[in-house]
Amino acid sequence: MKDVEIRTHKTEIIILLAIILASLPLIAGFSLLVLSSFSKKMVTNFDPSSFEFTLRNWELLFQGKVAITGGLTEDILRYFINTAIVALGVSLLVTIVGTMSGYALSRMKFRYRKHFLLLILLLHAFPGSVLIVGVYFIYRLMVPSYTEFISTFSFFYVIIARAALEIPMSTWLMKGFFDLIPWEVEWAAIVDGASRPRVWFQVMLPLVKPGIAAIMLFGFLAGWQDLIYVRTFLVERTLATFIEANLETEYAYMPLVAAAATLYLLPTIIFFITSQQLLLKVSLAGVKR
Repeated sequence: MKDVEIRTHKTEIIILLAIILASLPLIAGFSLLVLSSFSKKMVTNFDPSSFEFTLRNWELLFQGKVAITGGLTEDILRYFINTAIVALGVSLLVTIVGTMSGYALSRMKFRYRKHFLLLILLLHAFPGSVLIVGVYFIYRLMVPSYTEFISTFSFFYVIIARAALEIPMSTWLMKGFFDLIPWEVEWAAIVDGASRPRVWFQVMLPLVKPGIAAIMLFGFLAGWQDLIYVRTFLVERTLATFIEANLETEYAYMPLVAAAATLYLLPTIIFFITSQQLLLKVSLAGVKR
């Protein structure tokens, strides 16, 4: 039996071409978006004559102007910070809960544990849009009566609600990583006098860094890209709701919207590039190299 699957050079080329062909529509769409952000008009094809270079769109964006004429301005920086607060909050909550619950489900045996695991997996099957009515009902029950706290509460509620959708999968992912660590490693630390929390923090967590990086990234992307929950519950705007609101306005200047959309993409690309070495060690089954 072979421990490692060996592919021929021809097979690797075929797989690579298939991946490139499947990615072409996505690459073309993002390329046209970025080109439009640096053009005087929207670029809808790769004809060089349709591209007229300008930095005016980015200049208007950072000035907070939403149209090339008139004095209508919006606080784009504030929208960017709001988006980052939601994304980082979701990422942090998913990482903490997913890591702790994954460890507990991997190491602790309790009654109905198998049914509990299946229930968690079932919860992940429900899309957020299906649950929005129930989540809104809970929001109405919890919303504070003091209006000055509603804005802060809306951030708190969106982070909790959005993280709840990501925690089931992160729990399963982290459980897979903890399952791969031999019990002997943990026992050796306990025999040496380390407490269970210390073993978890100083021995187990360093061994599952790829998994932590993966659920952190997935949580960040979920919070950063979310539109439904921030559109429904968040009092203040984010980049997603700003772009959505400006797509159909009469004064919309589409190359400027393209610049906002490109700005919206940058943090996710940077986040992915900086963590890709860890993510390459991850598969959905939690297997690491």
